Amino acid sequence: MDSTLACLAAWMPRQRWYAAKGRPPSLRLVSWWDLTLGSGDLEDVDAGARIRTFLVADEGALPAVLYQIPVVERATETVDADPDHVIGSPVPGTTFIDGPFDPAYARALLRLISLGGTADGPQTTAIGRPASSGGVPEHATSRVISGEQSNTSLIFEGDGAPVICKVYRQLHAGLNPDIELQEALAGTGSPHVPRPVGSIEGTWPDLATAHGTVHGSLACAQEFLPGVEDAWRVALRAAARGDDFRDAARALGTATAEVHLALAECFPTRTATTAGREATAATWERRFAIAMAEVPDIADQRDAAAEVYRRALDVPWPPLQRIHGDFHLGQVLHSPDRGWIMVDFEGEPLRPMAERTQPDLALRDVAGMLRSFDYVAGSLRLDDPDRSVDAVRSWARDARRAFVDGYAASAGGLDPRHPLLAALELDKAVYEAIYEARNRPTWVAIPLRAIARLVERPAPVA
Repeated sequence: MDSTLACLAAWMPRQRWYAAKGRPPSLRLVSWWDLTLGSGDLEDVDAGARIRTFLVADEGALPAVLYQIPVVERATETVDADPDHVIGSPVPGTTFIDGPFDPAYARALLRLISLGGTADGPQTTAIGRPASSGGVPEHATSRVISGEQSNTSLIFEGDGAPVICKVYRQLHAGLNPDIELQEALAGTGSPHVPRPVGSIEGTWPDLATAHGTVHGSLACAQEFLPGVEDAWRVALRAAARGDDFRDAARALGTATAEVHLALAECFPTRTATTAGREATAATWERRFAIAMAEVPDIADQRDAAAEVYRRALDVPWPPLQRIHGDFHLGQVLHSPDRGWIMVDFEGEPLRPMAERTQPDLALRDVAGMLRSFDYVAGSLRLDDPDRSVDAVRSWARDARRAFVDGYAASAGGLDPRHPLLAALELDKAVYEAIYEARNRPTWVAIPLRAIARLVERPAPVA
């Protein structure tokens, strides 16, 4: 097993989903599960391959991160996989292939999700749970979506409606909100989420206590909508052409409000307590202090920002509820037949799962989308400095106003034109300033301009 861990440790840092960039892994094998053992009709998937999913903890991180690594083991002389997808040869004569890129694993994965069943390993069980809506393509071929940061997704196409399956690379205890929220919304008949196909839930040894097991999500599948574009590309193209985007933005605001109302019906809500409000305000202040240390240009705006935060505390807050949690134009698809469709309800990937599943402020999603419209305009200015500043500002302002109008008209009495929204958008822009300063310094001007505007005119339509 040491040779297996050595292969994984050499391969993992090159993967986009590996969290600790710039540091070699410090791996411990936690467990594994086999699709070809104890899985009934999965035994005939591919006689020439062993399909095993390793669960390995990277203990160089604090807290330790648990990774799910599906592997197909084949005789080396039979392997013709792309070298980028070959993990290594832990013993002479055998080669490990990254599972999603091998047809044996892809077929076994889809079968476990769509038909159900159980796959076992030491203190570990994976259970396929088909959704009641069912429906998967027969005789399907698979391909992996490139460019994902924290998961690996496969698209299955064949006879019937195509399916996209997401394999979670980093595992957390608890039902993933991406599964929980989309299944709940689909159950209400919402047209704004894809149809669920099924999921895989598992139990594995508890890293925190070194005894017992925890339960969580391993993978999920839903309908794949071919020919759609994400809203970022749609909006960016419209802004570049100077096309009127107000109707589209208003419809997106309406869809967002309808999803929030449905989530408030599906899950418990709770009143914002004084302690909770104060804790949120303390987070705002702490983030601004961090931003000043990394982006000194905003230091002169500290008092004005504090006033925006104070006004948010002086008014009643709406009830807390389940929300998307990481809402921006890239998390929305546009279908010519169904309009705006929301995906990726996992929440902010850097937040612990326990936090992502707690009720939050619906206006946080609204603030995220307003920032996304601002980024469309900002990215155009960066790509083409000679472009009319007034034109892109006007496009973003019109889109923001229309989105807020659409949301307000369908939000059941919650008016987003609220001092709380101004504080949430300002806090989001401060977070962006920190991120851009660390990762894309040439982009930091986008959130800096927003911060200056928001402290001077803290309104969603500015």
